Amino acid sequence: MGFLSPLFLLGLLAAAIPVAIHLIKREDPPKLLFGSLRFLKQTSKKLILFQKVQQWLLLLLRSLLICLVVLAFARPLLYQGSLAQLVDAEPESVVILLDTSLSMQFGDRFERAVERAQDVLDGLSSGDEVAVVTFAAGTQETRELSSDLDSQRQFIEELEGPGYERVRFYPPLQLADDMLARQAIHDQRRVVLISDFQADGLSDDVQGWRLAPGVAFQGIDVGDERSSNLTLTDVRAPMQVMETTDNYEVLARVRSTGSVFQPRANLTLRMNGEVVGQEAVDLGDRSEAVITFPFELEDSGSYRGELRLSDDDFDLDNRWYFTMSVLPPMRVLVINGAPSSDWFDDEAHWFVLALEGMENSPFAVTTTTPSDLSADMLASSDAVVVLNLDTLPAAFVDDMSDFVRQGGAVWFAPGDRVRADAFSRSFAELSPATLQAPNVLGEAEYQLIADMDRRHPALSGLNVDWTARFQGFWQVTPSDEADVLMRFDSGAPMVMERSLGDGHTVLLTTSLDLGWSNFPLQGLYVPFVHEMLRYLIQPPQQQGAWQIGDRIVLDESMLDAQRVSGEELVLTQSDGQQVRIDSQSPYYTASMPGFVEGPDDRTLAVNIEPAAAQLNRVAVATVNDRILNPETTPRASEQVRSAQLIADLEQPQRLWWWILLVAALMLILEAWIANRTYR
Repeated sequence: MGFLSPLFLLGLLAAAIPVAIHLIKREDPPKLLFGSLRFLKQTSKKLILFQKVQQWLLLLLRSLLICLVVLAFARPLLYQGSLAQLVDAEPESVVILLDTSLSMQFGDRFERAVERAQDVLDGLSSGDEVAVVTFAAGTQETRELSSDLDSQRQFIEELEGPGYERVRFYPPLQLADDMLARQAIHDQRRVVLISDFQADGLSDDVQGWRLAPGVAFQGIDVGDERSSNLTLTDVRAPMQVMETTDNYEVLARVRSTGSVFQPRANLTLRMNGEVVGQEAVDLGDRSEAVITFPFELEDSGSYRGELRLSDDDFDLDNRWYFTMSVLPPMRVLVINGAPSSDWFDDEAHWFVLALEGMENSPFAVTTTTPSDLSADMLASSDAVVVLNLDTLPAAFVDDMSDFVRQGGAVWFAPGDRVRADAFSRSFAELSPATLQAPNVLGEAEYQLIADMDRRHPALSGLNVDWTARFQGFWQVTPSDEADVLMRFDSGAPMVMERSLGDGHTVLLTTSLDLGWSNFPLQGLYVPFVHEMLRYLIQPPQQQGAWQIGDRIVLDESMLDAQRVSGEELVLTQSDGQQVRIDSQSPYYTASMPGFVEGPDDRTLAVNIEPAAAQLNRVAVATVNDRILNPETTPRASEQVRSAQLIADLEQPQRLWWWILLVAALMLILEAWIANRTYR
């Protein structure tokens, strides 16, 4: 039994009013002395008892009448079972989305989230079904819809904890909506999102997407009203530098996030574990600052860099890892086929000047003539440049072939002293093309560079207009293995490349001096020479740092080390966990910040996404407005549903009407008895 308006039951206290009045007005009969009893009539004890019964009955009727009126106003109703069972009589399908992104490691947010998830399970009845999905940047672990609430509760209790990814709300919400559409067996459907509601979670807003009609949304915020955090949002460090560089710089951007501003911290730079710089960070009245770290390194090699912020409670976003290679000078052997005592006419003068005519040149140049060549010169070089020369000793050419196949490079630049047949005989195995005949134009005629492969690594940075004029060049027939990188406006090839083993050879069909062109006097001459040699000598730049979630394609050097050893490729993460890589699918998905070690001391640097540490929050109501379908009727609270259910149950019973009818009859009875009762 229940009441539609239970507060009226307080009126039952009024039933004591008739009793109180009776007790207050009750008087003891007075004692009088009579001289004679002849004038007094004797009353029987029966009559006195009957009058007392009438008075008590009248008192009871009046109290009962008050109680009936109060009960009528309270509007009683009859039902079986508990009210909670009646409210939850309609079963429900629920999907719980539990945030396991990086920000959930702040304080005890994740522990609170687990408790709230358990509370949601405790609020369900045995007929309901529930699914649990953990998510961060995407969905992670999923338990399908099931009525086994204990199993889902155990799954939540055994969760390992949040990871290092940023948060995105839409992928898990879309999955939950799809699960309810395909698997739910109940009409009542609800999505429960438990998170600290980072504002970045809505950054990938899917325009127009909302939950399906009829799907209710409940957001449970476990974030902190006040939070303070400093984070490294960006670090710019060189991936490759030359040993000849005097000093290096690393730029770090520090930002204060959260609701409480934190203006100061200390920033330390370590290279291979040793402190090489330390700076105090003072944001002042700004939200972020850029810190510059100049530092020096003595030797060439691979370095591990780490930037670390201190004086911060949330340490996970206070570190930034990167790798850097310090390369020794590029050793270039220049074989001058047309030396001259007059520097202006010397074939190698302009080329060598382009390499050495700058401070801290990255090149170490050795210039020689064919007669002074030695095998030691070749062995101590990274690249060989053959200028205006058509023949070399056969043994040295064989050594050059082995040199290229083992990763070296040869650059040919034939000029006016070259004989086509001699060049072809001597360098047939190395040259990208066969020389046909020189094409020397008239005094007023010239060729321009009209076409180039702008995607080639050596030319991609030279995407400008070329103004050099060429009055002489070699007509050639490129080999089948050669790629034409640049052409004259006549369509004739100018630069060709050929791969041979692990190395490359390049043929420039004109000279690199002033004999056939004014190219050495043009501003692009030096960049062209530098970029071509960098491409031929230096290994491709390897990315110095990745972010959590990146799918990293492992470079050939790691795979080659695996092939040589014959063992399975294994990467070791910063926590010591080993990840085995399939050679048929050489990819590694970054999942933990720090250094990931590979074979032969090769290292990958992994950082968290800066957005993952942004503690700015979004209101649950904002998320609700964005994703809730307008056609969905808002789900009333349990109190509102209870009140509505009681009203619906009471309406057809109308017990209050019968109670008032009984009260009216009792009122008539009370009046009839009262008029016949001795006072």
